[in-house]
Amino acid sequence: MSQQMDYERMGGTLFLHLPPEIDHHSSQEIRERTEAYLQQGGIRQIVFDFSRTSFMDSSGIGAILGRYKRMREIGGRVAVCNADERIRRILRISGVDQLVPEWENRQ
Repeated sequence: MSQQMDYERMGGTLFLHLPPEIDHHSSQEIRERTEAYLQQGGIRQIVFDFSRTSFMDSSGIGAILGRYKRMREIGGRVAVCNADERIRRILRISGVDQLVPEWENRQ
């Protein structure tokens, strides 16, 4: 399990503070741990925080899309925040930016 990936639940929002590199191993952890949180109930939104991330491969895209589909099934949503230009480009090229918006703190 990655020591550089933190999960923070604030009410119905689950924040994933992602590691510097999102690859096959970290993507698997994202899928497993977010599912465990979802099983507990009450999560209405997942926010991927890319503030520490500088690399993401296709498995990271798959993990985000998987969480998007899972949240859509239960009437929730997914958003991203703090993505640098490199990560934004990956999200744009993959089309993820069309499905997963920038997070807006509406508190």
